[in-house]
Amino acid sequence: MNLSERFDKAAEVVKSAKAMIVTAGAGMGVDSGLPDFRGDQGFWNAYPMYERLGINFISAANPANFEDDPAFGWGFYGHRTNLYRETVPHRGFQMLLDWAARYGQDSFVATSNVDGQFQKAGYREDQVLEVHGSIHHLQCLTPCCHAIWDNDEDIPVDFANMRAQQVPLCRHCRGPARPNILMFGDYSWLPDRTHAQEMRFERFLTQHQHEAIVVLEMGAGTAIPTIRYMSERIGHRSGAMVIRINPREAHIPGGHISLPCRALEGLTGIEQFLA
Repeated sequence: MNLSERFDKAAEVVKSAKAMIVTAGAGMGVDSGLPDFRGDQGFWNAYPMYERLGINFISAANPANFEDDPAFGWGFYGHRTNLYRETVPHRGFQMLLDWAARYGQDSFVATSNVDGQFQKAGYREDQVLEVHGSIHHLQCLTPCCHAIWDNDEDIPVDFANMRAQQVPLCRHCRGPARPNILMFGDYSWLPDRTHAQEMRFERFLTQHQHEAIVVLEMGAGTAIPTIRYMSERIGHRSGAMVIRINPREAHIPGGHISLPCRALEGLTGIEQFLA
């Protein structure tokens, strides 16, 4: 089956579904101009200053940086905060919203991305599950309590040494704050906000358990396979069909649909047959 025929088949699945689940990994943001951290070289292409320092993505996205040197920890996450605030979601996000509205589908998003792009594109807070948390929310580094609050901080970064010129502080103890994001080797992340999202998602799945569900998975790789496993778990349900869109790792078992392309190309290809 060639790619055009796969787009046609995927369009039929989208049209016939009663509910839509969007599952997304880092590749979803590439078409919005966000960098792909695939491998150390991919990370260093986006952050050459870290290559000079001998730091890879796992080292940069580590809570130890905040504990040892909060300004350095916030160098990476301050830059990411500013980048995500400036990024405009690509038109594929709007396509997904339009399809759900066009076919009267209840919809939910589950993403490993911490960038808040789905909310920025128009999804409601109560229809998004961010399995690794969100950069747009903060918590105490210690933590001194279970409070999680909006990240409305201004965080300028000196790119010469990747240090933040201002460190956000906890609203309760005035010690350093950190993003409410699950990092590598993280024992202080507060999962309360994400747990509430997970409960809403499980209610959504229960509500639609006897209906035809389309799962549109985009840009979810095998390096951290949380999203791929979630898609496949839902895909085992009766009446569920997964459409996996991925330029390098599109394979999926069980008779589901594989689209070997980037997110926007895949969604545009499906849209041509829906139109």
